[in-house]
Amino acid sequence: MIQTKQLKQFSKYTLIALLLTCFNCSSFLEQEPGSQTSITELLDTTDGVVTALNGAYHDLEANVRGERYATYADMQAGNITFTPTETGNNTGQITVPFNIENVYNFTDLADDSNLDGFYDDSYDIINQANLILEYVDALTDSNENIKNQIRAEALTIRAYVHFILSQVYAQNYGFTADASHLGLVYSKTTLTNGITYPSRETLATTYDLIIDDLTSAINNYSNTLLLDGPTYSYFNKISTQALLARVYVSKYDWQNAYDLANEVILNSGKTLTPSEDYIAEWKKTDLPISEVLLEFSIPRDTGGTVGGSLSSSYGFTSTADYADYVASEDLLNLFETNDLRGQLFLETNLPTLIDGELEDRPYYFTKKFQDNPGFVAIRLSEMYLIRAEASLGLENLEDCKDDINILRNRANATLLTETTTLEDALLLERRKEMCFEAQYLFDLARFQKNIVRGADCVSQTCNLNYPSGKYILPIPDSNIELNSNLQQNDTY
Repeated sequence: MIQTKQLKQFSKYTLIALLLTCFNCSSFLEQEPGSQTSITELLDTTDGVVTALNGAYHDLEANVRGERYATYADMQAGNITFTPTETGNNTGQITVPFNIENVYNFTDLADDSNLDGFYDDSYDIINQANLILEYVDALTDSNENIKNQIRAEALTIRAYVHFILSQVYAQNYGFTADASHLGLVYSKTTLTNGITYPSRETLATTYDLIIDDLTSAINNYSNTLLLDGPTYSYFNKISTQALLARVYVSKYDWQNAYDLANEVILNSGKTLTPSEDYIAEWKKTDLPISEVLLEFSIPRDTGGTVGGSLSSSYGFTSTADYADYVASEDLLNLFETNDLRGQLFLETNLPTLIDGELEDRPYYFTKKFQDNPGFVAIRLSEMYLIRAEASLGLENLEDCKDDINILRNRANATLLTETTTLEDALLLERRKEMCFEAQYLFDLARFQKNIVRGADCVSQTCNLNYPSGKYILPIPDSNIELNSNLQQNDTY
């Protein structure tokens, strides 16, 4: 295994690289004369490039773990409600956290978007991946296996970040018949010769570029271990195939989605976490559930102190110390009495202001993300759901039913016996199995379903009929002001 330097050392490298050479849709920075020499000195060795790769993972983990993105898909689609204020003049009042209030109300602002940091940071990470790709070929102190592995992981990071950006800022693939609606600026190079002003690709082209990157990555993986730490924290061939299956199902490319999901199920070396271990596996303090294919590890300092985790959004410590986000009543009501997944909620009473008086009311914190949880990017259960959805698209109804029942059987839920309402059953199963894993809004968009929030919705607008421009967010105005070719999303 190649040893890497401390992440704090890479922060200096990242700062220099981004300030001097990287193209960023948020900041189209002028290039400092002679800066290429310093960048070359930093990235002309394998250790330097691998350290840069480690830094890209570090920034990627922080970006997806951040409250705004990690809660976005579940919050918008109705899986989440909010806890009452713990102390002060507003004790017991239920209010939407200020930093996501506009998004939750479907009134996000292009000139002050709640997720503008997510957009900017995503392109920063893409730039880091591009910088690595531009330097890896010239390494003279490395062999082809190492260079291919570096190339594969950087390509996967680039594709993954473009894909999650497309889910937040571009309508689903079926929004137009040929996916000719707006996709993304797909960045494949860093800024090296002046300032460029790219336009957004169509979503069809955006997906083609994502698929090209992932296919190339799969062909480059050499199973060389580059980085320290748990291997599930970094992309490999299997998790990249799983990501590509997710992309294909989002594109309604049923055969490719089926083939990739099936390949992962059969050859990943992972099996579904068994029923008897399912609850305990989710509650483990420092390790992911056994079926995880990719979980970005939480940051720790040299003394082992945690730098941040999803517990900041979903955690419960005591009635005086708890996070903002809990399960909605609508979500809780989906689980049958015997469904094991219904046990994945920590019930606690919290003082809540009702008609001017404080009353204890129950709230339900997910047990998936207590203590020191990492961001679960991909796990095996999703591959069964993707294979089921692909089977449905291919009109193999029995196969679809069988895959849904595999998960229902594991959860001790009632098994399907008919194939008449499989689409509804599949969407329901995705909601129950993948809740709080940053997917449900994108599922609703792909299935072209309405957003319906329940009685505990505290938004100005609780429901949204599909299609709507509010299924996606505005490109931050700061980017459009710097790039006249960057077209804004409709309704913003």
